[in-house]
Amino acid sequence: MNRRIRKLFNPLLAATLLLATAQEGRAQRIDDSTGKTVNISAAVASANTDRKIDSVHRNHSVRKAWTRSAMVPGWGQIYNRKYWKVPLAWAAVGVPVGIFVYNLTWYRRTRFAYTALVTNNAADKARVHPKLQGYIQFNNAGALQFLRNEFRKDVDYSFLFIILGWGLQTVDAAVDAHLKTFDVSPNLSLDLKLKPGYSELAGTNGMSLVLAIK
Repeated sequence: MNRRIRKLFNPLLAATLLLATAQEGRAQRIDDSTGKTVNISAAVASANTDRKIDSVHRNHSVRKAWTRSAMVPGWGQIYNRKYWKVPLAWAAVGVPVGIFVYNLTWYRRTRFAYTALVTNNAADKARVHPKLQGYIQFNNAGALQFLRNEFRKDVDYSFLFIILGWGLQTVDAAVDAHLKTFDVSPNLSLDLKLKPGYSELAGTNGMSLVLAIK
């Protein structure tokens, strides 16, 4: 009796396991409306990945990137994790700052030399920068006045370049933060189709080339 039960039980157990495996396989794979098999496990994994990417996008603030770059050049690029742009942001502001300091220094020196020469103050003449002593010795007030005015204009221009460089690196940080919300995943594809239609401009029927991103 026991042998007969075993003979009946073993094939029944094998059939049950085979049926369960088949049901699990059907549960993980279904057919869409076009008859194409869809892997449910892969779709769920892809959805979880997309959800994580969307979470990163939501947590990334354009305002933070903009305000940080506005306060400290390069800080917004660090926030965007565009570390290779940080030296460029520093250069965009640092170079005009260096030029501004140079022009301001020489503007003050030429202004002091011109004032000392015009007022004929011996003590001030002795304190004039060595590179400007030749103007003092030859009493060339006109040349000193010209140099003073030129350095004054260069101070203004270099200050404008500081503002421009600061603004450009701030805009760059804001644009990079905006681009983080765009979908640049490998799932993107281009769909190129020929579509018949009527052209109102030409007044004739024809074919049009349609390029769509999906």
